[in-house]
Amino acid sequence: MKAIKLLPVLLLAVVTGACSSVRVAADYDKHANFNSYKTFAFFKPGIDKAEISDLDKKRILRAIEAQLTAKGMTKSDNPDMLISIFTTEKERVDVYNNYGWGWGWNPYWWGMSYPNVSTTTEGSLFIDFIDAEKNELVWQGKGTGYLTQRMDKKEERINEFVQNILEKYPPGTEIASNK
Repeated sequence: MKAIKLLPVLLLAVVTGACSSVRVAADYDKHANFNSYKTFAFFKPGIDKAEISDLDKKRILRAIEAQLTAKGMTKSDNPDMLISIFTTEKERVDVYNNYGWGWGWNPYWWGMSYPNVSTTTEGSLFIDFIDAEKNELVWQGKGTGYLTQRMDKKEERINEFVQNILEKYPPGTEIASNK
């Protein structure tokens, strides 16, 4: 009987956990020497093109700076690497058919389905690392996940996106940490 009472709680935990995850992918130039990149700066022309609020841009840039500083890199006026971002966003509409069985309070629900529609906003954050000397893209990370509309959770969600993306930088480190 206790297992039946725990089932809704477990389902809620699984659904909530699935919605909060960030799917990450990264691509890079296999000929780039990532050990030579010690300093960075933000590429303002690229960042200005990102179609998000200036407040969210600041949140993203602060999160990137914190993650790169933790990796031993330094922000500089004469950087080895330039960092740019861009974002995409789409509405996702899910339609579920729920079936009513039995007579209950309405006999017309016998075997009938009624739709349950939910919409969520899914966003992608791209972080580009550009070799400052060659002006060439050397690494790109992408994180995709659901966005929150709750202002009190926004910074936390942005930090989660950035942290998960930058776990893939520099290339090869995620392989070593998974062993």
